[in-house]
Amino acid sequence: MELDIGLEVAALRRLTTAQLRRRFAEVFGEATAVNNKPWLIKRIAWRLQALAEGDLSERARRRAAELANDADLRLNPPRDKPVPVPLEPAGVPAPSHRRLPPPGTVLVRPYKGEHIQVQVLADGFAFNGAVYASLSAVARAVTGTHCNGFHFFCKALCGQGGGR
Repeated sequence: MELDIGLEVAALRRLTTAQLRRRFAEVFGEATAVNNKPWLIKRIAWRLQALAEGDLSERARRRAAELANDADLRLNPPRDKPVPVPLEPAGVPAPSHRRLPPPGTVLVRPYKGEHIQVQVLADGFAFNGAVYASLSAVARAVTGTHCNGFHFFCKALCGQGGGR
């Protein structure tokens, strides 16, 4: 009796995961701990097709074994390489964020006909005699609305257009 793989796969799709695991055990002769329904359906369908139409030839099995033996397989995961830490010039504190210039830098940004000047500090940003914790806080003080401070000052920071 010939097996209709299409009907078998359709029947497999209607089974629950527990039923698929039992069917897997019937077809493969061993249990599985897998609960992935699509994977179970594919594996069972493959096995049913191999049983019905024949498996790989002995020649194909030998060739697959040769290819597997020739492959350079990694047995251990690669070791983590230490990340070099760039040395800061003496007397210049490191910026608090990699996108920000070093403390002491003055950012200038035109806004509504004025030039907004913000000084980068080691622990914040100075604007109009006040110290703000973030560029977004400065941008809010300037515009009166919430906006991304880095984006607002992007022209001054990265030489590109940006801001509102």
